[in-house]
Amino acid sequence: MHAIEATVPVPLDQAEVAIRAALADQGFGVLTEIDVAATLKAKLGVERPALKILGACNPTFAHQALELDPSSALVLPCNVVLEPGTDGGTRISVVDPRELMPDPAFAELADAAATKLTAALRAVSG
Repeated sequence: MHAIEATVPVPLDQAEVAIRAALADQGFGVLTEIDVAATLKAKLGVERPALKILGACNPTFAHQALELDPSSALVLPCNVVLEPGTDGGTRISVVDPRELMPDPAFAELADAAATKLTAALRAVSG
């Protein structure tokens, strides 16, 4: 699956603060968050590198998608993944809405969402 990605030269906790603010500037709120590493440690006793998933949603885009096709709820919200990058930085990956909604009926909406998500990543990566 294709993603919109950036690596930032800051630790994960700082990258999370920055991407949350950048997403908010683009009209997205974070509805969910999953600390995958902590969950796997608690449930399975598995140690793994940090991995956090933020569920970001732009209410206007979500409404438009649901109006086009109620089953689009299956791909809401957009996942934003934070994980350790190289040299102490953080890799941020965002699901590309154009991958999730390939139907031509969603083309304009998916492009607009991708543009805003890309702008958020550019804001944090310089």
